[in-house]
Amino acid sequence: MSWPWIVLLAIGIGVVVAAEWPRFERFAGADARRLRGREKRKAKLTVISTNDDDEFVRSVHADLEALPTTEEREAPR
Repeated sequence: MSWPWIVLLAIGIGVVVAAEWPRFERFAGADARRLRGREKRKAKLTVISTNDDDEFVRSVHADLEALPTTEEREAPR
């Protein structure tokens, strides 16, 4: 192989790497590490569904009733 062919091969490899760089960076870049960590944390989360909605509503109403309130006086006209 002569040197012009080696140069053309190097340029071709450079073009392919430049074209595929965004895809490569998505898998191996700094953002990829952060996203993989986030996916691991999200995988550990669970959704808790309860049927205690009525009890929660009653609790909220009781808390609201227990709050101190001020009586606003109507302004004289």
